[in-house]
Amino acid sequence: MSYNATIEEENKEIANRYKDLLKGTYQTLSEDDKKLIRKAFEIAVEAHSEQRRKTGEPYIYHPIAVAKIVAYEIGLGATSIAAALLHDVVEDTHYTLDDMERLFGENIARIVSGLTKISSLRKEQDYSIQAENFRKMLLTLHDDVRVILIKIADRLHNMQTMDSMPPHKQVKIASETLYIYAPLAHRLGLYNIKTELEDLGLKYTEPDVYNDILSKIEHSKEDQQKYIDSFTSVLKEALNKEAFSYEIKGRFKSIFSIRRKMRKQNVTFDEVYDKFAIRIIYKPKSKDEKFDAWKIYSIVTDFFKPNPARLRDWISQPKSTGYEALHITVIGPQAKWVEVQIRSQRMDEIAEKGYAAHFKYKQGNVSENGLDGWLNRLKETLENQSINAVDFVEDFKLNLYAKEIYVFTPNGDLKSLPKGASALDFAFSVHTDVGLKCRGAKVNGKLVPLSHELKSGDQVKVLTAAINKPNVRWLDFVLTARARTKIKSALKAEEKKIAEEGKAILMRKLRHLKINTSEKTIHEIANYFGLKTSFDLFYRVGNGAIDNTKLKEFLAQRSGPLMSFIRSTFKRSPSKNVTDKEEVTSNFDSLVFGKDEQVLDYTLSKCCTPIPGDKVFGFVTINEGIKVHKNDCPNAISLQSNYAYRIMPAKWIDSTQQEFKASLEFSGIDKKGIANNITRIISNSTDVYIYGINIAGDDGVFEGNLTLGVKNKSQLNKLIDSIKRIDGVQKVERVNTL
Repeated sequence: MSYNATIEEENKEIANRYKDLLKGTYQTLSEDDKKLIRKAFEIAVEAHSEQRRKTGEPYIYHPIAVAKIVAYEIGLGATSIAAALLHDVVEDTHYTLDDMERLFGENIARIVSGLTKISSLRKEQDYSIQAENFRKMLLTLHDDVRVILIKIADRLHNMQTMDSMPPHKQVKIASETLYIYAPLAHRLGLYNIKTELEDLGLKYTEPDVYNDILSKIEHSKEDQQKYIDSFTSVLKEALNKEAFSYEIKGRFKSIFSIRRKMRKQNVTFDEVYDKFAIRIIYKPKSKDEKFDAWKIYSIVTDFFKPNPARLRDWISQPKSTGYEALHITVIGPQAKWVEVQIRSQRMDEIAEKGYAAHFKYKQGNVSENGLDGWLNRLKETLENQSINAVDFVEDFKLNLYAKEIYVFTPNGDLKSLPKGASALDFAFSVHTDVGLKCRGAKVNGKLVPLSHELKSGDQVKVLTAAINKPNVRWLDFVLTARARTKIKSALKAEEKKIAEEGKAILMRKLRHLKINTSEKTIHEIANYFGLKTSFDLFYRVGNGAIDNTKLKEFLAQRSGPLMSFIRSTFKRSPSKNVTDKEEVTSNFDSLVFGKDEQVLDYTLSKCCTPIPGDKVFGFVTINEGIKVHKNDCPNAISLQSNYAYRIMPAKWIDSTQQEFKASLEFSGIDKKGIANNITRIISNSTDVYIYGINIAGDDGVFEGNLTLGVKNKSQLNKLIDSIKRIDGVQKVERVNTL
């Protein structure tokens, strides 16, 4: 549909939209507030006067719409409304941030700066511009959460008005929305906006699925409404008898959440059993909101039988988003499951408005609630900017959607962690140093490994050791962004230390072999070993992955001026560019399976063709051994739901920098102290861990096996040689090969 309007009609429409913006703001505006908003509006109209949207409409319609979402749906005040009107002014017009600060002060200028995208990156940065933009946006949380809230409003309006864009852009923007904006809206308590973003995201990423579910909801709406009416009529009578002032709303679950259930449970639309929910919003009769909520709970369960496993009490212990409610799932008429949500008016306002309502009700010296705690923890996580932007966004995103568990410290304090968190996540939630020095934990008085998954109600005591250091394996089982960030930071510092030692060793060896130690030589060696950075080379020399034997192989192939001349004349393939970035790059050269990380035979499946570095799992077939599939393979859900017992965890590793497990078998003549000598050699080897040892003697001979964690093959070979030299040991063999 083409856009047709005269300038007069457009000006009239702009004035109407501006008046509409000021009509029903969530927060009451003073005269000064209205003057500030008017000034921002006039600057925005003037700045965008020559611009049009893709539909042909004046561009100013967009900032006004964003400001309206900020004022009505998110419920922010005058500063945020003004910043929303100005959010594209610096990026798209002649105005600068200095102009913003001069005209509106430091506060608004800082918010507008946070909303201005990075347009380009330095050439040497090979990270995604999009990831850098996400990082920049997320880092503003450190200073002012309003930047994110306005950004979410901006994204919501863009999603609502995307029909005129080309399909490839629609998919790109919708994917970004599902990836970061919807989880952010959820985390800040903006549930209505989160739902709309998810549904719109699905509309453009999977249009057929979206339209199919939408038509089925529309088709069954009348029947569902009759069902909701019959269910609520019984409750209304009982609530009126108890003189409650209340409102009952029946609502359909969102299209996105129905789609998620269909995929997760591998069921059809008709088999999703709780497609709608009943919400009871009450005005407290007494000062005790909680008492009233439980009274309504008892009325509901008098008529409908509850499912005890589906009771969720977020009034006694609110979610870390600030959300409070009592959720129960009951058997309704026709033996259908119905979710009932019980909230007071205050709780409902916090659920709808999230962040803004949370601060409206937080008066005086009230104890910190979950949202404050999350923002404070987040600030600490955001301080670590050493990891690249893609990893940063991945780590940040981890905790946005997570369901929560509540565990106790030894002193009886309650801590909230995401569901699936390990004992190590708990250690990092106590303090970074406690996490880095953690060597084990006691859960409910029982000793458990660091990877132990915690459950609600557990009491956890962390055991530390001053000499303990983080291990790259920790990243396999920690769940919280805080823990991952701190571990990566510590590992990076350790890498730097090993690389410095490696550099000194390499320079010493090159001088000893009378080879020039120039940058050109270093780059030549790095190229020979297929490495991307000189730091990579120093690190691998430092950890023993590149030893004397390998350096001699390099020397042999470059020796003699004649060979050099022939190579330079006939070898036309361009050498890789080796950089001096302080970064160890992963060269995934091995696939390991199971908890013990065994090396087994496998084939790559043709349905999703995984490549080294992909997130994968193994599937044990009947005739063809282990087949490896990507986690997001089209067949993954079907295989995991129907043949869970044949699924094997798998992951790609870089055997030159990641610890792996190796099993040794040894035998010999039994002598006094033989076991002590073997364990002493292992204990004296740096970064070698014993995972299992078993020695048995019989009539003067012994045999045994060892499971070790080692850094690389050369370290393992040195260890085997040392064990062979022990008096009495006759044979040492590796069982599984890498």
